[in-house]
Amino acid sequence: MNFENILITTENGIGQVTINRPSKLNALNVATIKELHDAFENLEKDDNVRVIIISGEGDKAFVAGADISEFANFSVEEGAQLAAQGQELLFDFVEKLKTPVIAAVNGFALGGGLELAMACHFRIASDNAKMGLPEVSLGVIPGYGGTQRLPQLIGKGRAMELIMTAGMIDAETAKSYGLVNHVVPQAELLEFTKGIAAKIMKNSPMAIGKAIKAINANYKYDVDGFDVEIRNFGKCFGTEDFKEGTTAFLEKRKASFTGK
Repeated sequence: MNFENILITTENGIGQVTINRPSKLNALNVATIKELHDAFENLEKDDNVRVIIISGEGDKAFVAGADISEFANFSVEEGAQLAAQGQELLFDFVEKLKTPVIAAVNGFALGGGLELAMACHFRIASDNAKMGLPEVSLGVIPGYGGTQRLPQLIGKGRAMELIMTAGMIDAETAKSYGLVNHVVPQAELLEFTKGIAAKIMKNSPMAIGKAIKAINANYKYDVDGFDVEIRNFGKCFGTEDFKEGTTAFLEKRKASFTGK
């Protein structure tokens, strides 16, 4: 597919998505959100893609927020629809993918950019990264899941402070809060992230997809996460990956998984 605002590459089982609007600090507009949805949907369907990495073009920003010019004059109804459509098309969609998605946060991840990073399964930051949800300084609140995912990741009190002050934190603070898993020099960010992707790809893609589903269930108020875990644990026993993994272990060899 041809995209205007993003770049896609696939190599060695890794699908790499790069938001390519450097003149706008990779800000998310409606068109980019739609393109990202289409890209993730296609990569999810590609059996050769085992891990997806998302980053921003250039060395200044992962995503420096939403494109404010698009919604500055919206009505109440239009604002609610913007949030609902964005969450469905991209943020919730990414969170629910069975293919692992890693955010390689290079530079600023603000507003919708941090919300996109938080929707990914985990995050790795460059040492110059800055993160925050500054929406209240514009008279609005985070609308792409920020008020929900940030407290899950760093705790209610810290999330309240960060959102209410519209402040930014640096990469090391984000790591100490549990918002990112690792901080590395920017020049090493993608190679480091690919190294973790390579470790993931040694394991069963089928089992990883079911693990993602079970972990996510723990954060849904109306879902019994333990029940989801039990059911998905049981489903693993009927798969080729389970047979291959246990047989390889007993035969003292490396498993060769197919994701089935």
